[in-house]
Amino acid sequence: MRDIADETWETVTMLPSLTDVLSTARVVSVPLATTFRGIKSREVLLLEGPSGWAEFSPFIEYGDAEAATWLAGALSFAYDPTPALVRHSIPFNATLPAVSGAEVAGILARFGACRTVKIKVAERGQTLADDIARVRATRESIGVDGRIRIDANGGWGVDEAEHAIHALAEFDLEYVEQPCETVEELAEIRTRVKYMGIPIAADESVRKAADPLAVARAGAADILVIKAQPLGGIAPAQAIVAAAGLPAVISSALETSVGISMGLHLAGALPTLEFDCGLATVALLAGDITTRSLIPTAGAIEVRRVTPEAQLLQQFEADPERTAWWIARLERCYDLLATR
Repeated sequence: MRDIADETWETVTMLPSLTDVLSTARVVSVPLATTFRGIKSREVLLLEGPSGWAEFSPFIEYGDAEAATWLAGALSFAYDPTPALVRHSIPFNATLPAVSGAEVAGILARFGACRTVKIKVAERGQTLADDIARVRATRESIGVDGRIRIDANGGWGVDEAEHAIHALAEFDLEYVEQPCETVEELAEIRTRVKYMGIPIAADESVRKAADPLAVARAGAADILVIKAQPLGGIAPAQAIVAAAGLPAVISSALETSVGISMGLHLAGALPTLEFDCGLATVALLAGDITTRSLIPTAGAIEVRRVTPEAQLLQQFEADPERTAWWIARLERCYDLLATR
């Protein structure tokens, strides 16, 4: 699916046997503290290899071809050595779902003291007025010294994005993440708002692209948002960051602490890290598979591996039907990896 990721995966590891992978697989469903991406619980498959536990958790709607790259990332984290770290704690941003302005303070309180908030905007069924209310409430909550970045998940057209960025610029935006869907649209909106000094960041245009470097070659973004599991693991993500030559923000995909651990190891291994990272999303869950969750302490998150606890695996165990669905999905994705 991604030439650079596939090439790196092939050189990093031998594919473990499916029997070994399935022997440790556990499927859990962890409730969310607030609805996010339209879901109320997060289903993930956990597996253990020689290097420790890893998480396979592509969102339900993703097809097998895309999900197979997530499996490559999970297997790499479970079976390969982790890279050497240059830092052992990672500064973080809080992630704010598309909630009402009245709910903002309560959700941000779950993250503890933080200086940076990423706010979801352009939610389907909502208006720009809803976005403005949410961003205003965030600015009031974190004060004038706090940093605000917004994420539209490609939900705006170019004209719509330009209008929205102008409307939200008064709140002193650190950057705008994926305002439009395509690389061409990102290049256009970046040109239109460059005079405002508001950088454009690319997420989906990297992790969901056939060519994750196209956005950098096109000059369509100032920053890359990098997620380890969707890109096939730490090594492919490192290769993309190095080849792109742009600052990277390491982010998560609403994972449990096991999945967050992979993102933290990526952030800890990069030569430079200029921005706070979106790796605090365990705070959006109403539970976790460990009592030593990877949540912020004193403004940062410790880089370490996580071992699920038996009683929590049992507490959040998915029902037999959902477990069977995830096992079948893993088997199909494994077959795709085996033929790459």
